[in-house]
Amino acid sequence: MKLRLLVPLWLILIFSNLLSAQSIRKPVDWVDVFIGTSNSRWMLGPYATAPFGMVQLGPDNQGNIWMGGYEYAINSVSGFSHLHAWTMAGLRMMPATTDLVFEDKPVDAAYKGAGAGYHSRILKESEKASPGYYSVYLYDHDVKAEMTVTTRCGFQKYTFPEKEESRILIDLLIPAEYKYSVQDAIITKVSNTEIEGYARCFIGGSNWNEYTLNFVLQFDTPFNTFNGWTEGKLQKNSTKISGKNDIGAFVTYRTKAGQVIQVKSGLSLVSISQARLNLKTEMGSFGWDFEALKNSTAQVWNDLLGKVKIEGGTDVDKKKFYTNLYRCYSSKQTWSDVDGKYMDPCENVQQLPQGQSMIGGDSFWNSFWNLNSVWSLISPVYMKTYIDTQLELYRKNGWTSSGPTGIEYTGIMEVSHEIAMIVGAYQKGFRTFNVDEAYQAVYHTVTEQGRKLLPCSGLAGNEFLNVYVKKGYVPYEMEKSSRTMDYAYDDYCVAQMAKALGKKEDYTYLMKRSENWKNLFNPDNKYIVPKDSSGNWMKNYNPFSGNHFIEGNGWQYSFYVPHDIPGLITMMGKDLFNKRLEEGFEKSVSQKFAAHAFDRYQPDVVEYYINMGNEVNMQAAYLFNYSGKPWLTQKYSRAILESYYGSTPYSGWEGDEDEGQMGGWFVMSSLGMFEMEGGCAVEPMVNLTSPLFDKMSIKLDDQFYKGGEFVIEAKNNSKENIYIQSATLNGKPLYNSVISFKEIVAGGKLVYQMGPVPNKDWGMSK
Repeated sequence: MKLRLLVPLWLILIFSNLLSAQSIRKPVDWVDVFIGTSNSRWMLGPYATAPFGMVQLGPDNQGNIWMGGYEYAINSVSGFSHLHAWTMAGLRMMPATTDLVFEDKPVDAAYKGAGAGYHSRILKESEKASPGYYSVYLYDHDVKAEMTVTTRCGFQKYTFPEKEESRILIDLLIPAEYKYSVQDAIITKVSNTEIEGYARCFIGGSNWNEYTLNFVLQFDTPFNTFNGWTEGKLQKNSTKISGKNDIGAFVTYRTKAGQVIQVKSGLSLVSISQARLNLKTEMGSFGWDFEALKNSTAQVWNDLLGKVKIEGGTDVDKKKFYTNLYRCYSSKQTWSDVDGKYMDPCENVQQLPQGQSMIGGDSFWNSFWNLNSVWSLISPVYMKTYIDTQLELYRKNGWTSSGPTGIEYTGIMEVSHEIAMIVGAYQKGFRTFNVDEAYQAVYHTVTEQGRKLLPCSGLAGNEFLNVYVKKGYVPYEMEKSSRTMDYAYDDYCVAQMAKALGKKEDYTYLMKRSENWKNLFNPDNKYIVPKDSSGNWMKNYNPFSGNHFIEGNGWQYSFYVPHDIPGLITMMGKDLFNKRLEEGFEKSVSQKFAAHAFDRYQPDVVEYYINMGNEVNMQAAYLFNYSGKPWLTQKYSRAILESYYGSTPYSGWEGDEDEGQMGGWFVMSSLGMFEMEGGCAVEPMVNLTSPLFDKMSIKLDDQFYKGGEFVIEAKNNSKENIYIQSATLNGKPLYNSVISFKEIVAGGKLVYQMGPVPNKDWGMSK
C-alpha cells in the first residue's frame, strides 16, 4: 500500500507564487544600492539618480570630512541634497516639524541633538532605496520622505503629521566631502507655489572648480509663508533672500495628519531659465504623479541593466553583479541641459549640436581596465557621449580633460587617461566622431607641455611632460615617479592609433617613448625604482614604500606596464615574476586582496601586496595569462569576486570605488573578461578567465555592432569548479586565453567546460 501525502491547496499556491515571483525578478530588482555605503565616497550613497544623472538626490548625515555624505551606520539624516558629484555639492532640502533650527551642525554616530529642527533620527527599518528612488521615515519630525528623479530634476514627496507649522528647508551651503563656499546666492519667491534661485560656489583649495547651481522649485500645495536666513540671521515673510556662505530659506504649512506635499526641482549650471526648461521638459508629462515618474526611471534602469542577462549562480552573486553594473552608471553626471546648452571651463555658455550631451566626473585614471570596457561593450552610446564630450572640449579649448567634473579642467590624478578612452573607442570600431580631430587631440596631449589655462582655470595636459621627454623619466625630486609609467602607457595608446592611421613617423617615435618605463627598472633588484635628476637610483629604497608613487607602492607599480607585459616579464625574468606575484597573492588572501589604504593615505613602508582597493593593481590577477600560468588567473580572479566584493552595507569593497571603477572590474571579470592594454591596440584583445555564472548573454547595440548577441556559457560551473578545462568559440576549439574584441561584438557563443582542478595545458597557446 502506497502512502499518499496530501498537501493543502493553499500551501501549493503560496509556493507557486513564490517561485513565480522569483522567476520574473527583473535586473533592476537585484540592485541593492546600500551595498558598501558604510565605506564609500560622497558620490556613492543610496541616492535617487538616473543613469549619468546630474541629480543624485538623497540623504546626508556627515560633516565636512573625507568620504563624507552618507554613512549607513549613522541612524540620522541631516537633509536631502541634489548634487553628490566629485568636488561638487548643493541644494539640500529637509522637511521639519519641530523647533525652528537652521544651523546645520554635524551629527556623530552616537546621535547628539538631532531632533532640534534640522536633523532627524530615522527608523532604519523604514529606509528603502532602489535605482531612482529613496525613502525614509524621519522619526523626530514624524514625516515620511520619498524622492525620485529624472536626469536633471528631482521629485520629493513628504507625508506630514498634523501640525500648526510644518516646514520645508532649503539650504545652499552644506557639509560635503570637499568643503566649498557660497560666493553669492539669491533665493526668490516667484509665487506661493514656486521658488527660484542660484548659488555661485567655489571649492576651497582648488584653482579650478567654480560653478553656479541654478534651480527652480515647484510645490503642488501653496505655502503659507516664505522665509530665510543669511549668516545665522532670520528673515521672516520675505520675497528674496540674498547673501553668501550660510544662506537658506524655508516655507511653512499648516498640515493635517497624513497630508502629502510634493516638490519638483529643476537644476542647471547655465541659468535659472535653463533650470526651468529642464524641469518643464523632463517633468512636464508626469504632472504630480510621483509613482509614474518613479516607475519610469526604474524602467530606464532596467532597460540598461537588462542588456546583460545572467543565469545560474547564487542570489548573492546576482545581487552583486547587478549592483556593480548599476555603479558603473550611477556616479558620474550629465552636465548639459536638455537643449544642449552647457557652461564651459571659462564660464561661458556653449551650445551643442542637437542630440549631444556633456558628461563627466572624477578622473579616467585607469578606467581603461574597467569602466571603458563596460561602456564600450554593454552601452556604447555612453562611450560615444564621453568621446563627444572630450572632442567638444578640445575643439573649444584646445585640450581634452582628465577629469571633467562640472565640465572643468581639473588635472586630477596627474595623467591624461582620457587618451585611452578615445583611442580604445576608435580601435573598437567607433566612427561616430571626426577621426582626424580625435587623433590631433590625443597627439597634442602627449607632445605638448601641459599648462594652466588662463583666463580659464585648471590644469590641462601633462604637467611634467617636457622633463619626461628630455630625460626619459620624471625625477622623483620633481614629481611622483609613477608619472613615468603612466606617460609611457599613454605614448603607447597614441602610437597604436598612429599605426592604425598609417602615421609611421608618429608611431615609431611614440612607441620608442613608450619604453621609457624601462628607465626606472633597476636591473639589480628588478623593481621599479625612482631616479633623481642626475640619473641616480634612490638610496635605501624599499619597494613597499608609498612615497614617490600615486596611490600605490613600488611593489605594485613594478607590475604596472599595461602595454608591455611580455617586456616586463623578460626584464624581471619569468620565474621571479611568477614567484613575486604568487607570493603577493597568497599573502593578500587574509586581507581579501585589499591593502586597506585609501587613496589619500599610503603608508611609508608597510608590506602591502595585492590591492584591489585602488586602480594601479587591479590587473594583477590577469598577469598570469602572460607568464605561463593562466590557471592562476582563473583561481585568483574568482577568489577576488568571492572575497573582495561583499554584499552588505558594511562590506561592498574595501577601498576607493571611484565612481564605478570597482564595479566595472566585477562586471567584466564576472563575464570572464579583462582588457590589459585597455583596448588600445590596433587589434584590441580581451583576456579570458573563469566566468562567475553558468550563462551570460550580452545584447549588443545594433547602432555600433552587428553581432546581435554574445553568449558565454560555463558548463559544470560551480564555486568549486572554477578552472577552465576546454573552450569553444562558435563551435571551434579555443586554445588561447585571449580573444579579440572584434570576435565578441561579431556575436556568437563562447562555451567553457569547467572543472575542480586546473588544466595546465589550456590557455597556453598565444
